Amino acid sequence: MKKINLFFICCFISSFVLGQGIFGEINDNKKKVKKEEIVTVDEIIKKTKGCNVYDGLFTIYQDKDNGKSYIEIDTSHIGNEFIHFSYIENGVMDAWAFQGSYRGSKIIEINKFYDKIEFTVKNTKYYFDESNPLSKGANTNINTPIVVSEKIIATGPNKTRFLISADNIFLTESLQQIKASYPPTYRGFRLGNLSKKTRYNKIRSYPENTDVVVNYFFETRYPSNRGSDAVTDARNVSIMVQHSLIKMPDDNYNPRIDDTRVGYFTTRSNDMTSLERLNYRDFINRWRLEKKNPDQALSDPVKPIVWWIENTTPYEFRDIIKEGVEMWNIAFEKAGFTNAVQVKIQPDTADWDAGDIRYNVLRWNSSPNPPFSGYGPSFVNPSTGEILGSDIMLEWVYITGRVSENLLYNENESNNHDHHMCSAAKYQQIENALGFNYIKSMDLSEEMKRDFLNQALKRLVLHEVGHTLGLSHNFKGSTMLSTAELNNKDIVNARGVCNSVMEYPATNIAKDPDNQGLFFDIQPGPYDVWVIEYGYSEFNDSINEIESLEKILNRSTEKDLAFANDAFDMRSPGKGTDPNAMIYDLSSDQLTFSENRIEMVTNILQNLKDKYTKDNDTYEELYRAYRTLVYSYFQSLEVISRQIGGVKVDLSHTDQNSSSKPFESVDKETQMTAMQMISDYGFSNKVLLQEDLFPYLQKQRRGWNISDDPTIHQRILIYQNRLLNHLLHPNVLLRMTNSSLYGNEYKLPDYMIDLRKSIFQSDMYGDVSTVRQNLQITYVNRLLSILGPKSRYDNISKTTAHYNLNWLKNNININTGDLASRQHKGYILHIINDELNNAK
Repeated sequence: MKKINLFFICCFISSFVLGQGIFGEINDNKKKVKKEEIVTVDEIIKKTKGCNVYDGLFTIYQDKDNGKSYIEIDTSHIGNEFIHFSYIENGVMDAWAFQGSYRGSKIIEINKFYDKIEFTVKNTKYYFDESNPLSKGANTNINTPIVVSEKIIATGPNKTRFLISADNIFLTESLQQIKASYPPTYRGFRLGNLSKKTRYNKIRSYPENTDVVVNYFFETRYPSNRGSDAVTDARNVSIMVQHSLIKMPDDNYNPRIDDTRVGYFTTRSNDMTSLERLNYRDFINRWRLEKKNPDQALSDPVKPIVWWIENTTPYEFRDIIKEGVEMWNIAFEKAGFTNAVQVKIQPDTADWDAGDIRYNVLRWNSSPNPPFSGYGPSFVNPSTGEILGSDIMLEWVYITGRVSENLLYNENESNNHDHHMCSAAKYQQIENALGFNYIKSMDLSEEMKRDFLNQALKRLVLHEVGHTLGLSHNFKGSTMLSTAELNNKDIVNARGVCNSVMEYPATNIAKDPDNQGLFFDIQPGPYDVWVIEYGYSEFNDSINEIESLEKILNRSTEKDLAFANDAFDMRSPGKGTDPNAMIYDLSSDQLTFSENRIEMVTNILQNLKDKYTKDNDTYEELYRAYRTLVYSYFQSLEVISRQIGGVKVDLSHTDQNSSSKPFESVDKETQMTAMQMISDYGFSNKVLLQEDLFPYLQKQRRGWNISDDPTIHQRILIYQNRLLNHLLHPNVLLRMTNSSLYGNEYKLPDYMIDLRKSIFQSDMYGDVSTVRQNLQITYVNRLLSILGPKSRYDNISKTTAHYNLNWLKNNININTGDLASRQHKGYILHIINDELNNAK
């Protein structure tokens, strides 16, 4: 019995244990099944049900009902870098947001932090060699901002895919600031606050890039500045921006180091592990061009630079634009490439638009108040300088001859020195207007007018394409030929006008129309060919590359390769030192050329009324012609003024045995000649006083706008003030003193006496015209400001200003001249005495 009981007990225990094993296994399987179900569930599918799907580098889902959008991040994105690039697709100039305005590119790293996805902007301004122990502290004291931190909304199987809100990324200013940071004293047009109206305009996604176009709306209830007519309603302003997330290019691109002797836009960084005193690690911006046949001296590229002419381009200009772009192949042949640049025309039936960054597009618009007539930006890999894409904006206003009043009279127009900003076409409009006035005044043929316009347009395209190839400006390009050579059509047609199309040159108008050569360059110049050779030539190995590049650079001392970028130009008062680096000059002898141009403008003005009053029309065209001619007249004087206190700069290196020193002052004779020209043409009673013309300078009335008095005195004084802005600029006066230690023989005290004589001597004891009265009072007030309590001038400048004020005080005779002159001289003495006495 006991045995039986024991048997049953054993069986029971065994069955219990066995049962536990069997049922435990079943339960475990249930748990495994449950666990497996959790892992395999795709929450993203549930969350995005009913959404439009844009699949590509990043997959974006957009709800069909409310437009709310999501972006999917997967494990291929986590821990990797991408390029973010943005630009303005549409906007208003009042907010300085215009179509084609590039907002730059930056590298973004995507990471997962617990239940969030983060976008971190990488700082590319500093380089650490990874083999150096210092690289372990590479981020020390360097900001690495997190611009996006979004909670994960849903996950995919095995948590390899993550869904986050796209709205919080793109419908905000997280990736890019859109609204400007206004200083407290700013009184201009302002954008309001970002509105909930902000919405998506377009979403596109491709294997290499994802593009999101957003219409940002800014609202303010009571705007203090309503802006221009283009704003429509200042309470509600929209700025359309395209964001592009781009796959990082592969590592096969070989960056090229920058050199001071050639002009490229650059991607700058500092080598923080280098022992060199100058630890610059700057790369030029250029396209990746590789030969199909590396062993051949000339070869087509594997991937050419392809430009598309947008289908908005007027038919009559398409061939000229195509020719202008393809002319750059002349330069690329020197670098070993054939057909490097190609041009196609966008079909009217194309299923892509100009905003697609996979295409480089020449766009044509006719917009109100454009900031340019041509603009050629590009965007790059911020680590290497490799150009990834580009567009060119062309404006219809360029060929119409319309010139805004602001461009002619607003001095601030010349003070924007953003190194990527190009004003070539903007100011070339004035040159075009001068050319049209010249052709009309000389009764030249319609064929010559067409040639002029075609050359102007082709040169504009050449210039802007040059920028998209990575080239910066070259403001010494205009000094290649002498004035005599520029008046010889055989020389000009054979050699060109300038050494570079990257200049802002004056129009080449010959004294004799029968000997008129090119007005503008219509193909790249010798500098352009040379700089493309440096930037784009391929080499077999690094040693060969270094030696070959140095051989190319050693040619920089050749006259036809003279170079100076925006850092050196003297376009605005006090900026730069080298008068050869000026805008809208021409010739190696700027004084002769400028004087010829002044005489040409004076001659055109003499018969201007006859040329512009023949048709039954208003006097608007006469008025417009006059104002642009006056601008050109004084622009020549500004070119002349830069000789005074000028110091020429030579960028050659120590081993090149240049015939020039790094700094050389302009010789005394040239400076004194320039001073005399300014006295004769800028400050004398002869200045543009065509009294028979003035009664006809009537603007055309429009609506309730009044056709105002032509304000001749104010116009002349504006330009005379521009001359004085430079001639009495603290930088110029200080430089004259400093350069006296290394060659300047035109001493500051002598110059200041000559300047005073040019303004006072001729009518010191006689009648003073109203134009001269304006000038003299302005000059005296400027000298007094040099002595004022807020003066930025150096001590030497103050002493010579004080001397000349005292001279005037002791020598002005208030009893000479007519009544108006006596009153004027009395006032001059009053303000001098008043200020000098108060200074005590």
